[in-house]
Amino acid sequence: MSEPNGVMMQYFHWYSAADGSLWREVAHNAKQLAALGITSLWLPPAYKAIDGANDVGYGTYDLFDLGEFDQKGSVRTKYGTRAEFLAACKAAQDAGLRIYADAVFNHKMGADAEEDVVATPFDPDDRTVPIGEPSTIRAWTHFTFPGRAGAYSTMQWHWRHFTAVDQNDGSGTTIHLFADKQFSGSVDDENGNYDYLMGCDLDVRHPEVRAELEHWGEWFVQTTGVDAFRFDAVKHVEAGFFRDWLQAVSARTGRPLFAVGEYWSYDIGTLVHFIQSTDRCVSLFDAPLHHNFHVAGSSGADYDLRHIFDNTLVQREPTLAVTMVDNHDSQPLQALESEVEPWFKPLAYALILLRRDGYPCVFHADYFGAEYSDNGSDGESYDITLAPHQFMVDRFLEARHEFSWGEQVDHFDEPRCIGWTRAGDEQHSGGLAVVMSNGDGAVKRMQVSRCNAPYRDITGHIPEPIVTDAEGYADFACTARQVSVWVPDGSTHDVEP
Repeated sequence: MSEPNGVMMQYFHWYSAADGSLWREVAHNAKQLAALGITSLWLPPAYKAIDGANDVGYGTYDLFDLGEFDQKGSVRTKYGTRAEFLAACKAAQDAGLRIYADAVFNHKMGADAEEDVVATPFDPDDRTVPIGEPSTIRAWTHFTFPGRAGAYSTMQWHWRHFTAVDQNDGSGTTIHLFADKQFSGSVDDENGNYDYLMGCDLDVRHPEVRAELEHWGEWFVQTTGVDAFRFDAVKHVEAGFFRDWLQAVSARTGRPLFAVGEYWSYDIGTLVHFIQSTDRCVSLFDAPLHHNFHVAGSSGADYDLRHIFDNTLVQREPTLAVTMVDNHDSQPLQALESEVEPWFKPLAYALILLRRDGYPCVFHADYFGAEYSDNGSDGESYDITLAPHQFMVDRFLEARHEFSWGEQVDHFDEPRCIGWTRAGDEQHSGGLAVVMSNGDGAVKRMQVSRCNAPYRDITGHIPEPIVTDAEGYADFACTARQVSVWVPDGSTHDVEP
């Protein structure tokens, strides 16, 4: 997965500036992020999408155009040019960071020409039910990539490379399944069958499609030197494809490649089934844990913190869970909006950064903050300001690196106050104690590894140190609706003014 106590950062959010500056920002900040304890960066899609220089990247058009060709109204992508992307990858890796590239294999958008194809309309709310007879439609399914003119790949995409589209001659939202095609059975069962999501749905069972995607993977790894992939929208793609693709590209490049998938479901059984279907070679983001954080933040003191890890991936599959607080899909005004309340975010980050299990991911907008405007689902315009949590996350990263090692003992024995300790190891002595409350200030008696020794709260919430007794016990405290992290005194930590 990563080195011990590794930490991923999602280095973008949905509303990152569309000024082509992100790749330069990555290169500029790489050394500082590595020094803080970040070990890998998940970067947004680096290739040309349907809206050119304004597209977040998930409206995928041309996987081979990394901001090099004049297509979709621009040469660069939202984040910069090909040269800037390659420079960012190298700068990050030179600083000791691993690069995770975002791979969108579910769909293509922005075709260059229409084609006639026989298709059957299906009910969008139940894709097992046809709602009409087969007929010839005009569909935007021919991708010629004229700006690239055959560079890196000569394949043009036609309707036969897809299973379905959601339009007929550019109008309507009914899903049209192409003749002699079937929706995959190894996908999420929402809406009867959730193979189709948007755009031109890739037929990953088609031999030409599989060969082209494997070719792209080999080319992309050799061109960029990335270390791993984040797979988008895996609930909509036949699960076994990801296993096969990862094995093929690893074999072709001679590099073992880590992968994490986005399967947005709160049902733990569904996530475990995907893990099993991919022979445990693809980790998943822990969407159920995010959901628990969202509910806990919204519920305040009514939430029972003892159950914060119930029915989560990190509880069920700790070695394959990438834990997260928020991401670009859950942030305000997005389709899956379910933001964790700001007051609870420090507690949530302590729960993913200072515990033994899971591979934590820090969200760019949580760390740096964000300001943006967009329309909500009600059509009204909203101005959003997300406060940065950089100070607290930095403290947790430092504590993770220096003290969050060894045996873990949980004290999940009160509904509004929980805690745990880490014992440390031979290289990282002293351990730590964490205590948090979603109600009033609280105290929890816990045992740490140093006896008759002072410990201090690196969050700065409680300025006075505490001294353990002859057996290493102390009454570790936290203030109302806060988290305190107690580490051996004498370590150098900044305290917020």
